[in-house]
Amino acid sequence: MSKEKQEIALIVGAGRGLSASLARLFASQGMRVALAARNTDKLAGLATETGAKAYVCDAADPASVDALFESVTQDMDVPNIVVYNASNRGGRGPVTELDPEAVRNALMITTFGGFLVAQAAAKRMIPAGGGTILLTGASASVKGFPNSSSFAMGKFGLRGLAQSLARELQPQNIHVGHFVIDGGIALLAEVDERAAARGVDGLLNPDAIAQAYLQLHRQHRSAWTWEIELRPWVEKF
Repeated sequence: MSKEKQEIALIVGAGRGLSASLARLFASQGMRVALAARNTDKLAGLATETGAKAYVCDAADPASVDALFESVTQDMDVPNIVVYNASNRGGRGPVTELDPEAVRNALMITTFGGFLVAQAAAKRMIPAGGGTILLTGASASVKGFPNSSSFAMGKFGLRGLAQSLARELQPQNIHVGHFVIDGGIALLAEVDERAAARGVDGLLNPDAIAQAYLQLHRQHRSAWTWEIELRPWVEKF
């Protein structure tokens, strides 16, 4: 009997919090993990802990994204699961006072970067016969809040991309999923003052979120979902 092929997981926009929880969970499942960020110095500890390999990548630069996927494919193989976590708020305040260049940068990272990563993944997953592409959204994916127009534009766009790609790529055995993270994500207690202010259930546990990502990846293709909303049970919505 042939040994089952080891899965490859790529997390783009990696850092602490959710990305770290995903890396640990994927590694615990026997996956080989690749982490990508503009600054890989911050990933050294996580890479050592999970046995992951870190790659430099500017998600808003087509050449950088293509180079990332070429390197991961050469070093490991075509990723079976790609998670896009990169995001940028572009500033907060009245629309009359926002810096247009900051807003442009936010859209380039949050939405255009998501497109570039999904495109690069699809180009490789289609010939490989399938895969999973997961895009991380926020409350702003479905609710445009006052003084947060740039973040809403970016996250609304990312959600639209996910919905379109889910319909386009599902017939080719590529599962595209979008996560609405409707609430704050808890970080380490000693550096997260919000946890103390909101209470034990006031923030989403990143390890619990990671479990939902893995469950979507593992869904049988006869019962796929394209979107999951996650929020603390005390969160109003």
